Amino acid sequence: MEKTFAMVKPNGMKHALLGSVLSRYEAAGLAVQAVRVVRMTREQAEGFYAEHREKGFFGELIDFMTSGPVALLVLGGENAVAAVRAINGATDPAKAAPGTIRFDYAPSVGENVVHSSDSPESAAREIAYWFQPSELVDYAVSKRIATL
Repeated sequence: MEKTFAMVKPNGMKHALLGSVLSRYEAAGLAVQAVRVVRMTREQAEGFYAEHREKGFFGELIDFMTSGPVALLVLGGENAVAAVRAINGATDPAKAAPGTIRFDYAPSVGENVVHSSDSPESAAREIAYWFQPSELVDYAVSKRIATL
């Protein structure tokens, strides 16, 4: 089973969307293997988004991501990266398909409610940035928990 990383951004947390977002992922057959709520420091945000450092929106992105708590998620399942990206919808909510998280909840491309890994390689890097291996629940265990 493939693992991926997802995050509910500060505006999603402010509007109490964590439960709705998790429900959508679980309804698609994905298993929650880890979840943590944190308030990112500037250092953590700059490290996580380092690939965007030279882009004009970097400062605004860091300000937004440190403006409130975020929920960090590890999700597992068949083709998890692609599944989560499909559930989230296009990065620009104006281009997102109806019924996706961003279509339903995101006010703008800059505050698009959720983040998810764009490849298995990115998922591995992003998961390792926020979680220790011992913090991840095995996929089979998390699926059994979901059925209790």
